[in-house]
Amino acid sequence: MIKVLFIIPNLRKGGAERLVIDICNELINRKHILVKLITFTDHNEYFSLTKNIDWQVVSAHIRLYITKKNRFSVDHLQHAINEFQPDIIHTHLFEAEIVSRTCYYPSAKWFTHCHDNMIQFENLSLKTFFNKKALTNYFEKRYLLKRYHINGGNRFIAVSNHTKQYFEKTVKEFPVILLHNAINLSKFFNKKNNSYHIKKLRLINVGSLINRKNQSFLIDVAVLLRKKNVDFLLVLLGDGVNRAKLQKKITENNLENFVKLMGNVDNVEDYLRNSDIYVHSSFSEPFGLSIIEAMATGLPVVTIDGKGNRDLIENGKNGFILYEQNVELFADKIIELWSNKALYESMSHYAQEFAKKFDIKLYVHKLLQLYEDALNNKI
Repeated sequence: MIKVLFIIPNLRKGGAERLVIDICNELINRKHILVKLITFTDHNEYFSLTKNIDWQVVSAHIRLYITKKNRFSVDHLQHAINEFQPDIIHTHLFEAEIVSRTCYYPSAKWFTHCHDNMIQFENLSLKTFFNKKALTNYFEKRYLLKRYHINGGNRFIAVSNHTKQYFEKTVKEFPVILLHNAINLSKFFNKKNNSYHIKKLRLINVGSLINRKNQSFLIDVAVLLRKKNVDFLLVLLGDGVNRAKLQKKITENNLENFVKLMGNVDNVEDYLRNSDIYVHSSFSEPFGLSIIEAMATGLPVVTIDGKGNRDLIENGKNGFILYEQNVELFADKIIELWSNKALYESMSHYAQEFAKKFDIKLYVHKLLQLYEDALNNKI
């Protein structure tokens, strides 16, 4: 029996949270695996997906100070770890990382899931030496490196080649393993005829409405598509701090009938299946789970280069990746796909075949092999 403990701050809508839940649900079906999930708050936007998971809310936090004594509140978390007696502790997102490592449990093999290039691990340079935030990050990094050694080592799982290269440069003393994130393929896979809506082009984007996701760029694309007399509907799924700003831009450009902000929804797969092309505007993308979900439903992708999503796009085969934020070029790629039925059907078919490599079942098989290697001291 292998006991696996996952720790993540909360279960809000997000790629990391969704992946953890999918992993837990898949591991539950595996023999000789016992799974537990710990969060620091009861914030859960995935109630329907967590009903079978052994989930425990444990209040825990720490405050690190450069000039005064650190403050810890991890006793309840330490007790939960001791009580479960895990063989593997797998943490997700930086808050879970730094809080969990304050606990002491060297009997387990510890894994850090690198969902992005955590800035706290950035190397300090002369250029950033007098930057307060950079110094704070450096202090947190030194603290974590010390705690890694106290707890018997660490292993980093990188979600993309770009993230792997980042951690290989910033944390040289611990192994960094590439393991692309995955999705519950059966939920999204759509046996469609790989054709599109002839009369009205349906575009879709999924993501938090925050600066990094850059949905404002897609509204600029929508303005240009209107000028080019394209009949389309752009649906934006997700919520966030930029919602009011985006709605204002939609209204100012008279796009109310062309761009819809739908907020967070539980049935993303239904919206994807009713769309033609997935458009992705994030200028920084550690991986891109939503891109895989879209391809699984048969949608070709037009995306800006976010570095991590380079692993997902084979230009001209399952989509187009643009290495500059060029509204004209982005719109032209959309029109090229929409106006060429043979190209669209070919890319739609290949997108679905490509997405099969990212099924959660295959992913968990690889993850369990990593756990076994760690338990046998191979990594």
